[in-house]
Parts: sequence; C-alpha cells; structure tokens
Amino acid sequence: MEQLNPRARRDPFGSRINRTQSSLLAYGLPWVTIMLGSLTPWLPIIAPAPLLPPLGFMLLLAWRLLRPGLLPLWAGLPLGLFDDLYSGQPLGSGVLLFSLSLFAIEVIEARFPWRNFWLDWLTASAMLTVYIALAALFSGAALTLVQFTVIIPQLLLSIVLFPIIARAVAMLDRLRLMRVRRID
Repeated sequence: MEQLNPRARRDPFGSRINRTQSSLLAYGLPWVTIMLGSLTPWLPIIAPAPLLPPLGFMLLLAWRLLRPGLLPLWAGLPLGLFDDLYSGQPLGSGVLLFSLSLFAIEVIEARFPWRNFWLDWLTASAMLTVYIALAALFSGAALTLVQFTVIIPQLLLSIVLFPIIARAVAMLDRLRLMRVRRID
C-alpha cells in the first residue's frame, strides 16, 4: 500500500523526491564570495602598515584548491579585474596575479595529482608569498628593506588564516550543494 504522507517517500539513496541543486547557487556562490572578499579593503580599518590579508585572493585559492574543476582558468581575468577596481592596486596587477596563480595551481595539480591538507597549505603559502611580494612591487612604492619588513605581518597573518578561510569555503561548499525543493 502506498504511503499517503509525501514527506515519507524517499528514493533508494535517501533523498526526497523533487529535490535538486540550485544552478544559481551552485555556480554563482564561489564568484560572489571571491568578489566580496575583494571588497575588504573598503572596511573601515586604519593601520599604519598593510595588515589585512588579501581575502579575495585567499578565497580564490581556497575555492580552486577545494574544488579544482569549479572555476575555469579564465576566471582570473574578471575576478582579478574586480579586485583591481576595489583594492587600490594598479589596474592589471590583480588580473595578472590571479591568472598566473590559477595556471600555477593547474601545473601543480598535474604534477601532484594526490592532494592533502599540508600540500594545499604549502601551495597556498607559496602563492600568498609571491602574491604579496609582487603586489608590493606593482604598487609603485619605493621598495627598500624596511618596506619588505613592513609586509611581513600581513604575510604571516595570511598564511596563518588560510586554513580558517579554507574551512569556511568548505562550509560554503556544503551550502552550495544543498538541495532545494523543485516546484513543478
């Protein structure tokens, strides 16, 4: 006898009928979170030296390392351009650095198909170090030894915060893949 309660009907895999992922949420959430991370230089934080990590870039790395096929290689162009517009960097520096980072991660994943937490953190730390150093170089400031010692706290904070950012991206990924009820 068929059950009368529609909530009780389930398929063999345990999911309810008429459930599917939202396409907008599944494909749009990574782009929106990276762009929101790029807006962090607009936060009202006053510091005598750069302290705030590049959250847009860190979110790009976290999404790319967590879900390799989610962001296409050309995603560095629009996301880097958006980051350039709101970070205060010269136009084109974010485009170049975001794109080169995506290509570098692609090469690393081809070389090391197995991945774990430590390899992802090492990859992100190396990418963050290069990104922050090149961003300081592209900024047009007079680069002296003092100037490079000023960005060390920003670099260390970025490296230490990356696992927390990656964990937050993993939780957002679960939200991204959440099933919503389809109305027919």
